[in-house]
Amino acid sequence: MIACYTDALSACPGETVRLFASSTDPDCRLEIARVGAAREVVADLAVPGVIDAPTPPNADRDGCSWPEALTFPVGADWRSGYYDLVLRNGAGESTHHVLVVKPKPDGPRARAALVLSTNTYHAYNWWGGANSYCDVTRLLARQGTLPECMEGAIGVLSAQRPFAQNIVAMPPGGPRLMNEGVRAFGERPRTDKPAFWREHGLSPYDGAAGFLNKWEHLFVAWAEGEGIALDYFTDFDLEAGPQVLAPYACMLAVGHSEYWSAPQRDAVEAFVDGGGRLAIFSGNTCYWKVRWEDGGRTLVAHKWKGETAEPGAGANGTHMWSHPNFARPEAQLTGLTFLYGGYHRLGMCAANGSGAYTVYDDSHWALAGADVWYGDALGLATPLLAYENDGCLMTFGEDGLPKAVPRLGVPEALQIIAIAPVSFGEDRTKGYRPVLPPEDFTQAARVAFGDDSAAAQSRLLRGHAVMASFHRGRGEVFNAGTTEWAYGLAAGDPHLKAITLNVLRRFGAL
Repeated sequence: MIACYTDALSACPGETVRLFASSTDPDCRLEIARVGAAREVVADLAVPGVIDAPTPPNADRDGCSWPEALTFPVGADWRSGYYDLVLRNGAGESTHHVLVVKPKPDGPRARAALVLSTNTYHAYNWWGGANSYCDVTRLLARQGTLPECMEGAIGVLSAQRPFAQNIVAMPPGGPRLMNEGVRAFGERPRTDKPAFWREHGLSPYDGAAGFLNKWEHLFVAWAEGEGIALDYFTDFDLEAGPQVLAPYACMLAVGHSEYWSAPQRDAVEAFVDGGGRLAIFSGNTCYWKVRWEDGGRTLVAHKWKGETAEPGAGANGTHMWSHPNFARPEAQLTGLTFLYGGYHRLGMCAANGSGAYTVYDDSHWALAGADVWYGDALGLATPLLAYENDGCLMTFGEDGLPKAVPRLGVPEALQIIAIAPVSFGEDRTKGYRPVLPPEDFTQAARVAFGDDSAAAQSRLLRGHAVMASFHRGRGEVFNAGTTEWAYGLAAGDPHLKAITLNVLRRFGAL
């Protein structure tokens, strides 16, 4: 009934933004509000004459091509941050969209840059039908099973369309991507807050991307409460301007920074190698390699189909960053990979797990003053571990501490701080109906272990979440190894607060 999108997801103060909209009621208003620890409305604009524009076939792939409804300038006094665009019509209907305001090019800067995971927003966006995972509209209409609807996933996605509303405007109190409590004896696991899922019509993909009331929002609210200044960028900003990070001491990736393009990764690697610091409070980080086309209007993300969808693409193709076609496993930059990690307290993946890390290296600089010691559980109450977590292969040294196995880009000098068992997927022989969408275990095992045998596929089920750090070039990387870190901060966990502040101080963000 009402929907909108913009020509780009980010702009600097003084630049103009074009809004495209459709509404059955022509008299609309646009509210623009910065969202952090508080919501600050910065503009309320009339948008008259909005037409009821048709949604073209294949809008998910080709975009909407709606007429321009409004052009507005980014205010000179708008602080860098995430801005919620809310378009309302006279019938009382509303829709949300995203704008990231970057810092003024010639103005004062924070010491840390937060790069919002907007590539991931796009990959999960199913407005118009499908996303990179599934034909979600068909799935919600119960017109096929989940595996059948997953065959309708698309590898070419338009950025010129609205977002599914539960991705960009999840109501407060939304569910976490985890089981609702620890699984009781003989009990089938179920998702968190099932009544909320039904009431708000959530798809299986709505909770995995987006800002409002999710990981990035929680982290930002915590940071602003601590007086920590951040400048904001999108993933695509690193592609469009590879020197974007140059003025900063530290870059932060938070929550679920899953999809990275090659120019984006080049920019981050150059930043770290030149002495920058990368703080990763994210899980499943830099896992899928994607490609932008049409000046940022089209995202190519073939995922598992990347081996066959573009047979001649070579290093320009899209698949896992760890795929041998690219010879650039993400662990070379992040230290860890989801292939050696997995899920915790989700479905049958560590369904009775503690939700906490077990601390091993209590002498690591990140734990100074955090009041945690060898063998302690870190994040029991929150719980800290749930959805997606990154890890590495490891052995134990004579000192009793875990040592990284330098495989698939994992650095030999990785300093492992804490670990927990996780699983890349559910063991479907256990007699419980699976909760998670099925992964392609054949391709994953081939990339992870060079072998797609049944034994190698089974090995994927026994991974570890890992918290770690390492030096790369003249810079340094800290990786919390989990999507859920921000939930611990939001819950007021004093141990996680101390660790986060240690990282930000050491990395020059404070």
